[in-house]
Amino acid sequence: MTKFQIPKGTFDILPYGAEEPWQLSSLWSYAEDVIRCTALEYGYREIRTPIYEQTELFNRGAGESSDIVMKEMFTFEDKGGRSMSLRPEGTSAVMRAFVENNLSQLRPVHKLFYIAPMFRYDRPQAGRYRQHHQFGVEAIGVSNPAQDAEVIDLLCETYRRLGLKDLTVELNSVGDVPSRIAFKEALQNYLRPHFQELSPDSQTRFEKNPLRILDSKDPKDREILKNAPSILESLSESAKAHFDELRLLLDECSIAYHINDRIVRGLDYYNKTVFEVTAKIAGAQNALGGGGRYDGLIGSFDGPDLPGVGFGTGIERILQTMVSQNIPLPQEMRPLAYIIPFGDEAKAPCFKLATACRHQKIPAEIDLQSKKIQNGLQNAIKLSAKICVIIGSEELKKGVAQIKYLESRHQEEIPLDGLISFLKEQL
Repeated sequence: MTKFQIPKGTFDILPYGAEEPWQLSSLWSYAEDVIRCTALEYGYREIRTPIYEQTELFNRGAGESSDIVMKEMFTFEDKGGRSMSLRPEGTSAVMRAFVENNLSQLRPVHKLFYIAPMFRYDRPQAGRYRQHHQFGVEAIGVSNPAQDAEVIDLLCETYRRLGLKDLTVELNSVGDVPSRIAFKEALQNYLRPHFQELSPDSQTRFEKNPLRILDSKDPKDREILKNAPSILESLSESAKAHFDELRLLLDECSIAYHINDRIVRGLDYYNKTVFEVTAKIAGAQNALGGGGRYDGLIGSFDGPDLPGVGFGTGIERILQTMVSQNIPLPQEMRPLAYIIPFGDEAKAPCFKLATACRHQKIPAEIDLQSKKIQNGLQNAIKLSAKICVIIGSEELKKGVAQIKYLESRHQEEIPLDGLISFLKEQL
């Protein structure tokens, strides 16, 4: 018989028994609740899109020279012969939904967020999975640098509410079209004498999109780039003014940042502001998330020419950082009352009691199969219940329940007709 195993580059999120604490569903639920609450308080509203779309959507959105499109997409042909791809990033799908549903007609400013799985056929490694989960936002309709600052603040505040420490905001501008034309020429002039030493990927990008060479992880490329010109030296007056005002706003709100002119992000649609946020773990910096401005992207999807800015952050990275930084993790929900029926006569009344507790929002569990009270008590301890409620034929005759406090081992009798009120007081 075939023993099925989970696909490479994926993982299960379990209620208990997980190999790693960040794979517990209670932690995921907690983080998602904090994320959702924070986004809503900043005025963002949730959007959900399909997990697969036409392949051309991502080719146009992420850019044909991006690693996502060139190497990492899960692409397949459907039964109608159409090329489809599992969603590798969230922005392109949101832009498609925005245009297709004519959301631009409903209000002037649109602030959207999503919590969703993404898929990339990448080499699995620590913190990188073929199916990963992302929290992302897209703010559409405002070109003011204050919108950039709000997005950066939202990302940092989300991390802070989850308890993350030692955060660093890395900030850059990739300018507007005139800026990038000027910088492209300067960068190509610098790299041309080193062309044969560049990695194959960087050689491919030399003509198509040389800015992406700045994002190379190849050691030789990084050494060559040490003395490369800075894009900040090529900013147009408009792009420089945008960047200067953003920095002023961040300073006003005491949001610390570090200018890093090598950040370009991995997607071709960014312009002007780009940023990344890292957290310190064991002396090293761990990238948590980032984003930037993408004015003109919506127009490329045949939509209105509206400005936009957003970010994406991996939820796996957040949870792993919480564990690595020894952030106190939330306790999983545990039953207040563990009800043990002793004898057949008590089964129906105990089931009725468990149902009544749940309807009154009292966390309760009932032992449906133990034949001995001691076994039931052991099950209650495993579930970390606070109180055991034991009811047998004698208790039914007397109209009481035996209450056993599992931590103190104290025991008392409570009248059955006052049991719900008693349990409410214990919440």
